[in-house]
Amino acid sequence: MPELSGKRIILGLTGGIACYKSAELLRRLQDEGATVDVVMTAAASRFITAETMQALSGRPVWLDAWDARADNRMAHINLTRGADAVLIVPASTDFLAKLAHGLADDLLSTLCVARGAVPLLAAPAMNHEMWTHPATQRNAAQLLADGVTLIGPAEGSQACGETGSGRMMEPDQILRALVAFFQPKVLAGRQVLITAGPTSEPIDPVRVLTNRSSGRMGYALARAAAEAGARVTLVSGPTALPCPDGVSRIDVRRATEMRAAVMARAAQAHLFIAVAAVADWGIANPSAIKLKKQADGQPPVLDFVQNPDILAEVAALPDGPWCVGFAAETDHLHEHAQAKRARKGIPVIVGNLAQQAMDAEDTELVIFDRHGAQTLPRQSKLQAARALIGWIAAHQPSR
Repeated sequence: MPELSGKRIILGLTGGIACYKSAELLRRLQDEGATVDVVMTAAASRFITAETMQALSGRPVWLDAWDARADNRMAHINLTRGADAVLIVPASTDFLAKLAHGLADDLLSTLCVARGAVPLLAAPAMNHEMWTHPATQRNAAQLLADGVTLIGPAEGSQACGETGSGRMMEPDQILRALVAFFQPKVLAGRQVLITAGPTSEPIDPVRVLTNRSSGRMGYALARAAAEAGARVTLVSGPTALPCPDGVSRIDVRRATEMRAAVMARAAQAHLFIAVAAVADWGIANPSAIKLKKQADGQPPVLDFVQNPDILAEVAALPDGPWCVGFAAETDHLHEHAQAKRARKGIPVIVGNLAQQAMDAEDTELVIFDRHGAQTLPRQSKLQAARALIGWIAAHQPSR
């Protein structure tokens, strides 16, 4: 199901070269099921035409507070009634100042003042000197205090040729931020520690012992927890996945490195979700140089050492976080998962069949606790992660 199905979004454009990105954002919003009404300032129409936005949206574009298409001449009132959010992309320096001071001298600014309880989100876009100016920073702080959600800005190269903060977030980032905004904030105020991905145990400088974990489930849970309002730290083994928005990622390789990163942060966490496929064994004697084939055809002798049980160690902390483990099994899922839950001394373990989940975009999770098992429907890993986060929020006791 599209992420924004049934939502009506007012997309406001103000003056700035980043207006060209609003066309892509509009299509992305529609792809996710949103109905989009576009409102432009006069300055925005210097950078992109109303005809372009109307052709893309399939709906009339609004520019003038006195537009006669509104029977009561109150477009600033009519447009927000029934809207789910007002999204300003790009939000110029001037428009942020208007919002901060309640000015209403055109349709878009008047609409923002008259929107009532409709949420307002804005993606700032300006030269880095303009963004860091004390007045702009005061205005941004005031908007945050007023409950406005600011998306970005980012740092990077700018149209003026300079580099710094003030660059507008990319359309896909803005879309994710809007989707996240609508997610229930069931973990607000909580600190969540998550492990994800495989670990990689060196055999020699070029060979490793690892597994097929893609990290997708752990990264989906990190995104879902952040969307739910948590402060999320993700300790990740080697993976090519991008870090979810708003998540602090710590990159590790070996199981011992993952343990060190987790144990340094576990005491501050309210919730620990161990999703990583930690290698059960490491190599006790990794070679400092690349191992060569022997003339006699004999393979090298490798001595294995058992890696630490990170989840069990966190679960044993006297004042540690509430722990949720993961079990990827190939057979007898219910038996193995419940046995693992008891062995590690944790309240909840989430299981799935590895052959169905690895290299797949979707999964079927089973939640095991002392009351038994609950199977979630097969769905995308992000949808499954959101469902699991909702379940955890409803069952995690107050710390």
